[in-house]
This record gives sequence, structure tokens and C-alpha cells, in this order.
Amino acid sequence: MAVIINGPDVPGRDQLLTDDTLIFLSELHAQFEERRRKLLERRQSIQENLLRGERPDFRKDTEDIRQGNWEVGNIPHDLLDRRVEITGPTDAKMIINALNSGAKVYMADFEDANSPWWQNMIQGQINLTRAISRTLTYTSPKGDHYQLKDNLATLIVRPRGWHLDEAHVLVDGQRISASLFDFGVYVFHNGHRLVAQGSGPYFYLPKLENMEEAQLWNDVFDWTEKRLGLAPGTIKATVLIETILAAFEMEEILWALKDHVVGLNAGRWDYLFSIIKKFRHLSNVLAADRQSITMTVPFMRAYTELLVKTCHRHGAYAIGGMAAFIPSRRHPEINQVALAKVREDKEREAHDGYDGTWVAHPDLVPVAMEVFNQALGEERNQRHRLRDDVQVNAQDLLDFSVPEGQRTEEGLVNNVAVGIQYLASWFAGNGAVGLYNLMEDAATAEISRAQVWHWIQHGVSLDHHSPLTHETVDRIIQQGMQEWGEQWEYLPQAVELFREVALSPQWIDFLTQPAYEKLLKAGR
Repeated sequence: MAVIINGPDVPGRDQLLTDDTLIFLSELHAQFEERRRKLLERRQSIQENLLRGERPDFRKDTEDIRQGNWEVGNIPHDLLDRRVEITGPTDAKMIINALNSGAKVYMADFEDANSPWWQNMIQGQINLTRAISRTLTYTSPKGDHYQLKDNLATLIVRPRGWHLDEAHVLVDGQRISASLFDFGVYVFHNGHRLVAQGSGPYFYLPKLENMEEAQLWNDVFDWTEKRLGLAPGTIKATVLIETILAAFEMEEILWALKDHVVGLNAGRWDYLFSIIKKFRHLSNVLAADRQSITMTVPFMRAYTELLVKTCHRHGAYAIGGMAAFIPSRRHPEINQVALAKVREDKEREAHDGYDGTWVAHPDLVPVAMEVFNQALGEERNQRHRLRDDVQVNAQDLLDFSVPEGQRTEEGLVNNVAVGIQYLASWFAGNGAVGLYNLMEDAATAEISRAQVWHWIQHGVSLDHHSPLTHETVDRIIQQGMQEWGEQWEYLPQAVELFREVALSPQWIDFLTQPAYEKLLKAGR
């Protein structure tokens, strides 16, 4: 199969994308691309049924899986303790700081915390390879030097989701799957090296919606192990349950990946975003500002507790959600309030039986670590807590009411401000950006624009006033541009895209898809 690289000639590209690497990628494409396309078509078919009023439920054809007494495969020694995990993009400084942070795991993110400039995709892979070989260093423009310590967090990589393409690599004229590209390059260069170090190629799998999509990953893993001569079960994965449909198939997803999966993770913003996407025809879905839809509202409690029960019943790990707060050096009073909320959130997770949790900033590692140290004691996990007390039905997952929730102009302003400024950062090549003392990624931008779109389409009233209109959003955008104008080089492009995905009458499934096309036109 003919493979063409049509991206910019960025440094290190030819050393990374060698002839052997491209052959491997082309074989992955030949084996799995048709199935991927059919599964994406199946997604659309299911979506159309939901928009016609069909309600999700636990599958009747997989009852034997849910009722069966089975466990996931063996869990490697360096994934047995996951009490605190830190996440972030794949630039050299972030990788070094995350691996040195004292967290048990670092998730290197090619997806939501990454802007897919071709340079970012190539340099990120090079940085990870250098980190694995312990040769990665970084010197800042100010002269500060960063290097890896002796004791590092376990490395897990998150490739991009099944819905995304990598336009800079064409196989017989067709874009390669971004998932297969990110996965393939990493495992080809680092699989055997990681095994020789006593670890392995470990992955976080995003945006899955059903067991069939998990089965595709399972078959990719099996094929790759045979192709590269890795022992069966060497490749391990944790699945993000961050879509409402996946919440109905958690056991099936574990089953589909049984020899490779080690756990599930409970996201927040992507989960809420998926609810709006799947049920956007309903006016009363998530009828509250997104900031007020916490993990403690009833439908989120049902989802998060079911995840713990599901994982522990089958010997898998349950990993909690993100603490996105960025501690302030200038405002200790902000830190005091925010850190108390972080601690409260992590205590809830530990009490519920989670085996670990996520943070976005190294300064939060000690806070989360203290909470889980107290909860775990001498143990490395809480898998013995089976949570048989948890009983969740379809209605529990689908009752999207938010007690005492309100849609407010303050919430609207925040959605617009965060959505546009995040996109401005994304167009500049930075997929993780600090805004208002929070580390934001693409998931935040998605829920922000989705709420604006949903509120406008259904003519909802904010603060019990007149219905929301385009003019209201335009006024907020104009005020914001005056406030943010000097901070963001790509603000005009961000505003243009935000209008497209938030104000258009047509729903756009993922804002990163039209955003990516704009990157390509700009030669990125």
C-alpha cells in the first residue's frame, strides 16, 4: 500500500516515520480501517434513533456477560497502585514535570489536552521515546533546566478517538485513523523497550460508545502483539467512560477487552457533553449551568457508583475524575477555598471505593495522595469493595434533572469566555490552557459550546428573563474580545469557529473536526 506523508517537514519526522514504521501503519490501516468506518456509521444510526425518541437501556443480547462470573486479565505490577494520576500534553516540560510529580501514573495526552499540529504530533512522540530512554531534558527560555529523576510515574498514553483522522498520513490516498497513527507510532518504537524495562505499552482509550468499539481496540491489540512479537496481553488499556451510551455497556466493554483492560475512568465534561449531543432534541436536558452539574447530582452519582461496582465485580480498577484547579501563586485565599473543594471531591471518590483519581497540576498531587493514602492504608487499591449496595437502572442514568439548577447569564458568559479563549489557545498550538484558575482542555470547550447551542435552539430563558438569542451571545462575544484581545493571537479564528459550532442551526458532532480542517488550511 502506498503511504504518503504530506505534513510539513518538521524536525525529527524522518527519524520517527521510518520506512518500517510506515509499513506497520499501512498494515494497521489495511486491517482495521473498514471496521472503524462502519462503526462510525453505526454511531450515526444510533444517534438518529435517539433523536426519534428511542431511549437507551442495558442490552438484552449481552445479559449473559453482565450476569457472568468472570474477571479481567492480569494487571502488571506497575499498574497495581494508581491512587493518583496526573494528565497533560506531550511537550517536554510537561512530560518531565508529570513523570517527576510523585504521582503513580502520568497520562500523556494526544487527545483533549493536545492541539494536533503536525509538529505537536511528531515532537510529542519523540519526547515520549526520549523519556522512556531517560534522555529527555528541557531548558526554558529563562535558562531553567529540567531533567528526569530516578523514580518516575508509570507512563500511559491516550491516543486520539476513533472519530478523528490524521490528515498528514495518507494510505492509498485515504487519511489514516488518528487513533491508529498515535497508537501505532508509539507501540512500534517503544513496545519492546518498555517490556525490557519491566513495564509495557499502556493506553487510555477515549470516547468509546459501545462494546463493538472496544472490541475493535481489542483486535488491534491482539494483531499488534503478534505482528511485533509481544507476548499476548502485553498491551494494557484503561477505558474512559465519558459517553452516556458507554455507561450502559461498562461490563460489555470490560468483557470485550478482557485480556487487555485494567480499569475504567469516570470523566465529567465529556460525559455531560455526550448527554447534550445524544439528547439535544429535548429542551430540559441538563437545565443548569455546567459548573453546577457536579459529580454529586443524582444521575452523575448513579453513573460514578455504577462504575465502581462494575469494575470491582470483575477485578478491574476504578479511576476517578479530574481535579482541574491550578493553584495561584498570588492569591492564597483562592487556593484555600479551591483546595478544600478538591479535597472534598477526592474524599468522596475514595469513600465511594475508587482506586485512584486524576489531577491536572503537580501541586495537587500531594492533596490527592494524602486523601487516598488515608483511604487505602496498607492496600494498593479498593477492589475488595464490591459495592453490592449500588443498584442502578436505566432511569437513574437518564434522569438528567439538576436539583435547584439554574441557567444564568453568568453561566452563559463563562461558557463563551472559556470556549473562545480555549480555541484561541488551541489554534496557537496549545491544547491545555489555564483559564480562571482551571486547566481547560477540549472537553471543556465542547460542553461550553454545546450548552450555548442547546440553550439557543430551545429558546431557554436565563435568570427567568427573556429567551436567549444570538444577539445576547454576540454582545458577550464583543465585550469579551475587548477584554481578551491582546492575550490571544488567534482570537478572530477562535470567534469564527465558536460562532460556527455554537450559533449554527446545524449540530456539529465534535468541534475539533472543523477546527482541525482550519489547522490544515493554515499549514499546521
